[in-house]
Amino acid sequence: MTRRQLVRSSMALAAIPLSATSFAAEPGTRKFTLALTPGSIGVSVKSQKELNELATRHGFEAVEPRSEELAGMSASQLEETLGDLKTRNLAWASAGLPVDFRKDETTFREGLAKLPSIAAGLQRAGAARMGTWLSPSHDELTYRQNFDLHTNRLREIAKILKDQGIRFGLEYVGTQLLLVGHRYPFLHTLAETRELAASIGTGNVGLILDTWHWWTSGDTVEDLLSLGNEDVISVDLNDAPSGLEKRDQLDNARELPASTGVIDVTAFVKALVQIGYDGPIRPEPFNKPLNQLENEEACSATIAAMKKAVSAA
Repeated sequence: MTRRQLVRSSMALAAIPLSATSFAAEPGTRKFTLALTPGSIGVSVKSQKELNELATRHGFEAVEPRSEELAGMSASQLEETLGDLKTRNLAWASAGLPVDFRKDETTFREGLAKLPSIAAGLQRAGAARMGTWLSPSHDELTYRQNFDLHTNRLREIAKILKDQGIRFGLEYVGTQLLLVGHRYPFLHTLAETRELAASIGTGNVGLILDTWHWWTSGDTVEDLLSLGNEDVISVDLNDAPSGLEKRDQLDNARELPASTGVIDVTAFVKALVQIGYDGPIRPEPFNKPLNQLENEEACSATIAAMKKAVSAA
């Protein structure tokens, strides 16, 4: 799809009144919120206020909390920000983890030292979700060594977040080319990630689910239905390019949800509704044509695709 076709398609979808689609369902059919996480769709903003305004203009229901900005706010600035959020009827989505736990010990410790103040800022703002992703292979560490390293480091992170009432989500990566990208494969499925969460053992660790990784890893609807709402911290909706075998799919070349039909997004969303998931749902397509759009166009295309995906479910 060319840039011009993408814009035309998104504008057409956005023009459809909600009353004309099953998206305007009866209250209670879904509890999750459609979230705007700007970086995942190539959108750049300079402040939480600007992000809130952008989300409102395009009909999003939740926004990513800008952690460092919130942590640095005075009491009056935070009160103003929360008032703006309430006026716009926006909820908080999940924040990204600011600690790099994948590298050397020094890098990890430096990031960990900054986490308490950032977590406290999120707590004051009422934002209670944070997440990160897990690399599915490693050049030097065997599976067991890598599992132990992740358990120990992520436990330290989870404890800090738990002290501030923040739930911590882990996103497994199922992309098959990344699984064999380094010498030693690592966890890349829902079941393995649940084992890691149990090993961490702090009680506030759950999953970030992504249709892309759910599909590429071979996970099923039954795997989703084995979860409870309390197990899921955040959700990403994506589709995959057509014409490629699953094993050949590139992690950084995805599509907006329900745009190709390669991934059964409908079944995925239905399962979320069935387990009563009440958190944020956001797109993360790593899509070059989308990233090249201006902010307004990118948001229009994204919310149209998300509404289409939810409507189908």
